Amino acid sequence: MSRIFRKPAFWAVAAVVVVGMAFGLYWFQPWKLLTSQTVNDAVPAVVAPTATPAATPALTPGEPQPSPVAVLVAEGALVTHEHDTSGTVQLVRLPDGRYQVILRDLATSDGPDLHVWLTDQQVLPGRDGWHVFDDGKYADLGKLKGTHGTQLYDVPANVDPVRMRSVTIWCKRFKVSFAAAPLQA
Repeated sequence: MSRIFRKPAFWAVAAVVVVGMAFGLYWFQPWKLLTSQTVNDAVPAVVAPTATPAATPALTPGEPQPSPVAVLVAEGALVTHEHDTSGTVQLVRLPDGRYQVILRDLATSDGPDLHVWLTDQQVLPGRDGWHVFDDGKYADLGKLKGTHGTQLYDVPANVDPVRMRSVTIWCKRFKVSFAAAPLQA
């Protein structure tokens, strides 16, 4: 056996390297850069709000009721931050008064611990926008369901979404925005 393998310093360095590699793999999860998942939720039909409510047509008995539609409250295009991202975000109000966020045609990278947040922060382009979303109020709508597709997220009842200004795809592990969209009426 070689003399180097008999020295305690070699084994100490080897142990530090192995533990460091294991920690790095756990923390950064580099394989997620190569993975993607497409999720296409069934989303409600969305209409723009009207200034005056349209008259409801009379229904013939036995005729099916019209399907409920969601009213568009605000929307915006996703702005790339940490990772190249595209798609549109819509905030909608359902007929029962609940709110939902729809991510349409989302395309982004995978990452560790990605969540969708509804926030009160303004969207800033480039690196200036990477870290602003945890500075104010936000509502965590849940883990990002997939890196591609059209996805639906419920807004909690205790959140007033009309006071919120943006939606971000937030990496909780590294406290950074992958992308965000300003919500404009």
